[in-house]
Amino acid sequence: MHVFWYLPTQGDERYLGSTIGQRQPTHKYLTQIAQAVDNLGYEGMLLGTGLKQDPWIVATSLITATEKLKFLVAHRPSILPPALAARMAATFDHISQGRLLLNIVTGGGPLKNEGVFLDHDERYAHTDEYLTVWRALLRGEEVNFHGKHVQIENAQLRFDPYTKPYPPLYFGGSSPAALEVAAKHVDVYLTWGEPPALAAEKINEVRRLAALHGRTVRFGIRLHVIVRETEREAWEAAERLIRYVNDDKIAASQAQFARSESEGQRRMQQLHGGRRDKLEISPNLWAGVGLVRGGAGTALVGDAESVYQRMKEYTDIGFDTFVLSGYPSLEESYHFAEGVFPLIRRDQIKLSAADSVFAYRAPEAADLRVLRRYDASESAEARLSENGSLSSALRP
Repeated sequence: MHVFWYLPTQGDERYLGSTIGQRQPTHKYLTQIAQAVDNLGYEGMLLGTGLKQDPWIVATSLITATEKLKFLVAHRPSILPPALAARMAATFDHISQGRLLLNIVTGGGPLKNEGVFLDHDERYAHTDEYLTVWRALLRGEEVNFHGKHVQIENAQLRFDPYTKPYPPLYFGGSSPAALEVAAKHVDVYLTWGEPPALAAEKINEVRRLAALHGRTVRFGIRLHVIVRETEREAWEAAERLIRYVNDDKIAASQAQFARSESEGQRRMQQLHGGRRDKLEISPNLWAGVGLVRGGAGTALVGDAESVYQRMKEYTDIGFDTFVLSGYPSLEESYHFAEGVFPLIRRDQIKLSAADSVFAYRAPEAADLRVLRRYDASESAEARLSENGSLSSALRP
């Protein structure tokens, strides 16, 4: 499992639908979260889009404040030319020594407030052309491209990125146009947290489309988490999170979401229908966040073992990356890491131990050769004791 956390550059909160306990996204607070996430052993951190703070600049400011953390930086193709974005990505990749990942965000609306007036399918057509150029530039090619939305001549990136052939591309979207872009271009397809059966349908479709392009794609899922020592404590925490959410706030939020062009947002709304009495839509999967929050609207709720078992159900259908978050971000990053990471480590060590065997070949004359395979479990435990980092302990 690749486990990421989310950095709340838009601000943090303790209760949905209330200003009580809100925290401003000061640089000190964001740095505090990033350093905690880095030290706890998360592999990376998602920096989303938003109108408050630019994810590129925030991520750059955190490179020297962290040691191993990868930055999954949200990037809108419609607001930056591909050649400039390629230089920015290669530069960040060099400065961070390979800690850049890019989350391509086409957008659930026209983005008129950012000067973009393309309709839904045109935005994805633009993203298709954009990534065709961006990938070619990062591969070191000289690019001449004349499409409907992107035109460029004699373009070339003058230095190679640190990561070859380029920093990995992540991408989400549920419409047919989005799935086609994912199949053609990206490394990791991200989806919001639907029940496993629905998520599996989406995975299978992306796999089918990717195969038509001669490609394979990995899969990630975006979820909130509420982990406590007992199931009861976890569900009580979930109810506290929405204690100030009333019917008027739900109705207003759902009406706003209904105006979105996002197919993913429509699917999120269908999970709960705006009703408070049917929020556990699958075992330990709670849709309460989606009552008043757009985007990822579901949370895994329970004790550590229950949440981990639900995560394993997602890995069984093909997900290997989990992009998680919680309210407030700092505290919930600790709740999850302290509860679930030991379980991930436990199973990883068991798998490594099962794979650690002695293999012998028959002696040839007087020459007896003993071949011993690398003992991954012993090495993992040794690395863990040396630096206390889960990610380094699980690294092959």
